[in-house]
Amino acid sequence: MTVKATPHSSRGKRGGGSTGPNCDGSLRIATNRLDLPAELIGEIYRLRWMIETFFRMFKQLLGCRHLLSTKPYGVEIQVYCGIIACLLIMLYTGRKPTKRTFEMVCFYLSGWASADEMERHIEALPKPA
Repeated sequence: MTVKATPHSSRGKRGGGSTGPNCDGSLRIATNRLDLPAELIGEIYRLRWMIETFFRMFKQLLGCRHLLSTKPYGVEIQVYCGIIACLLIMLYTGRKPTKRTFEMVCFYLSGWASADEMERHIEALPKPA
């Protein structure tokens, strides 16, 4: 199937943006779902990558590499706690959460870091653009 896409040039890994091959404006997707329109398959593919990006962030940033429970409600609670932690860090700092900021919050809540250390960490973060 072929879906219209935004043409772009590869800018390399360090330059930001696309790191794959150049795009001529057509996204080619191999699928066995020939009963669905190409645009719907393209949208499903886009949403899939949004989900993959979320779980990468969840595992890397929040250190949630292993589930604490195998029961559905346990997994649900762990995911909600991770999302809430990210949002609270973002609201408090005004910046995208980083792994180090999350660690500092954990240290502060565990009593291993003082409020002054927490504030110094937040002040040292790069300012939002």
